[in-house]
Amino acid sequence: MSMILSASVVRVRDGLPLSASTDYEQSTGMQECRKYFKMLSKKLSQLPDRCTLKTGHYNINFISSLGVSYMMLCTENYPSVLAFCFLDELQKEFITTYNMMKTNTAVRPYCFIEFDNFIQRTKQRYNNTRSLSTKMNLADMQTEIKLRPPYQISVSELGSANGFSHLSGVEYKGTGKISAAPHQRLEPVTLPGIVSFVLSLLCGALNLIRGFHAIESLLQNEGEDFSYVIAFFLGTAACLYQCYLFVYYTGWRNAKSFLTFGLICLCNMYLYELRNLWQLFFHVTVGAFSTLQIRLRQPQGKSPDYNV
Repeated sequence: MSMILSASVVRVRDGLPLSASTDYEQSTGMQECRKYFKMLSKKLSQLPDRCTLKTGHYNINFISSLGVSYMMLCTENYPSVLAFCFLDELQKEFITTYNMMKTNTAVRPYCFIEFDNFIQRTKQRYNNTRSLSTKMNLADMQTEIKLRPPYQISVSELGSANGFSHLSGVEYKGTGKISAAPHQRLEPVTLPGIVSFVLSLLCGALNLIRGFHAIESLLQNEGEDFSYVIAFFLGTAACLYQCYLFVYYTGWRNAKSFLTFGLICLCNMYLYELRNLWQLFFHVTVGAFSTLQIRLRQPQGKSPDYNV
């Protein structure tokens, strides 16, 4: 019988399950597919935004958008257009129900388990095709799949079910390898993020101005300490590097942001005699706020460009 068996919602950056349907099927094939589900969830950031994995008598389909992936398991003869229409409905409802901040800061598995009610209702509708009233959406999705078919993942790309082999990259429609590191997209910028970026630029500019003034003072008075000049310019470099980390993804990004914040604190401690307490508090607070925004703005999966 052609049908959808289960579905889940997973965070792309770390594979944290946010919600899932309740499964009652306990066959050997289903147990094996659950292993593939877990393996795929750990590699979502390295995969295209629309994929299919064929595993014997079952297919696993998923789409990714805005840092969240929507996955489903169905029988091998379930129509592909219905499968991706089902995932598209889950995506639209989840985005409407939960804001991005909640999904980004979630720490517990299945913290949106109440979304299971919607998954179950939608699954029942799609398992009874006579009750579907989305002919227009089906036609649009069918055209979209023909124009941009889902990437077919092979079991060999995932490795064995008992060992999580490394998936360095996959070729997708002539775009070259998709990796999780230097070219990874970050989540959309929020208002606090924009504020932190502007304040970091301001602190960098203030440090730069004070650094040039320190150079002038050093040229006029030979007794001045050159180390103050170094401290001001190091502070400028640290603020600008925080802006860079906020905008671009790099390896060890969070660790670099904390080290940069530590450098800002050290520079301001050294400049204690040249700044009042309010100035020191402003620079350190901005550095801490920027570090927090860098930590919150995480990598996301490639956003789909269809019917969203």
